[in-house]
Amino acid sequence: TADYTDMIYAATPEEIAARRKAFIRKWRLKHRAVADSLEEAGERLFTFARLPPSQWKSVRTTNAIERLHEEFKRRIKTQTVLPSADTAAMLFWALLASGQINMRKVDGWQTLATQPVAQPIDLAA
Repeated sequence: TADYTDMIYAATPEEIAARRKAFIRKWRLKHRAVADSLEEAGERLFTFARLPPSQWKSVRTTNAIERLHEEFKRRIKTQTVLPSADTAAMLFWALLASGQINMRKVDGWQTLATQPVAQPIDLAA
């Protein structure tokens, strides 16, 4: 829904928190289970906010990983059996090195070495 999208694509962690509270208030009336699920997930749903904002676009979804996986599956479709997991990994890296599988540059790649903001570990998770 638009409410969820507004929350996920907010510009700052503070704005995310404010929109999350508004989402929970609104959806508790419409569909309590949705609001309860979001409350239960807590900050774990927004771990991307601990990273530099330049990386948010790339880490909000798994599109890059899914695209790479689909391309790899397409390349090995003709193989009936791969002898081992090591063979699969070796084939993947060979396809990557030869340029048969291409990876797009991740938005925010310049800040990939930046440490995420420290957050206490949720032992209940």
